[in-house]
Amino acid sequence: MPLDFIINLLSSPQLYLLIFIVITLKLSIIFVPQNEAWLVERFGKYRSTKEAGLNFLIPFIDSIGAKRSLKETAVDVPSQSAITKDNISLVVDGVLYFRVLDPYKATYGVDDYRFAVTQLAQTTMRSELGKMELDKTFEERDLLNANIVAAINTASDPWGVQVLRYEIKDIVPPSSVMEAMEAQMKAEREKRAQILESEGDRQSAINIAEGKKQAQVLAAEADKQEQILRAEGEASAILAVADAQAQALRTIGEAADTEQGQKAIQLELATKAIEAKKAIAKESSVVLLPEDSTSASSMVAQGLSIINLINKAQKNNSES
Repeated sequence: MPLDFIINLLSSPQLYLLIFIVITLKLSIIFVPQNEAWLVERFGKYRSTKEAGLNFLIPFIDSIGAKRSLKETAVDVPSQSAITKDNISLVVDGVLYFRVLDPYKATYGVDDYRFAVTQLAQTTMRSELGKMELDKTFEERDLLNANIVAAINTASDPWGVQVLRYEIKDIVPPSSVMEAMEAQMKAEREKRAQILESEGDRQSAINIAEGKKQAQVLAAEADKQEQILRAEGEASAILAVADAQAQALRTIGEAADTEQGQKAIQLELATKAIEAKKAIAKESSVVLLPEDSTSASSMVAQGLSIINLINKAQKNNSES
């Protein structure tokens, strides 16, 4: 029974009709992925561009001519030789970043847009390097990349491709140039080291001189302060001695005004006169005395007269 059913089903025209409908739907409905564009051809001629989402075709008439990705693409640019403005041969490689803006131009404007853009990047890079000297290729790499991108975009516009950026991965000069550059770098490093060492010595000498100068200034200030303090101390001592002497003189003068003070002064003067004569007698065997000075009483009288004159002078000065 099942075998008869299968035979009858296969011989039924409805089955073939169902299969035809399924195949037709399969060919007429397409789902385009995001960031892609599919180009539809009708009898081999461009018909339309289908964007992301659900799209419909006429079965057996329309067909997909090409599928183009609209994403940014990175392509490795092979190493190549280039000659700089100062006739130095370099080996350069890089990476090219681009994306398709117009799928129609990228499909029908050029046979292989990836190969075309890569070759254009190589030729443009050689051209731009030929305009620069060796030192500039290392110092102005960003400018070189920008010039290459601008030149490629100008030439690739008919292909519907936009170059976003170009990055040089490596620049390899000849071995002789590398040795010369290394020697130059070594000389520069030694030069900088010597300059830094001399600057350090100079700064050290300056610091030592400044330290000595400050030490001398501080020593001079200390000596000056010491002299000032010593002078102030000596002045204070002189004033103290003078005050003491003045006080002693005032005390003596006040005592001399009294009768008892006169007697004390007479006794003191007589005692000093006798002691003076003894000292003179010790120094020499011959002693000369004035006629009116043969007695101690006459010396005392002379001393008292001198004291009276001093007291009168002090009284006159105080009254005036």
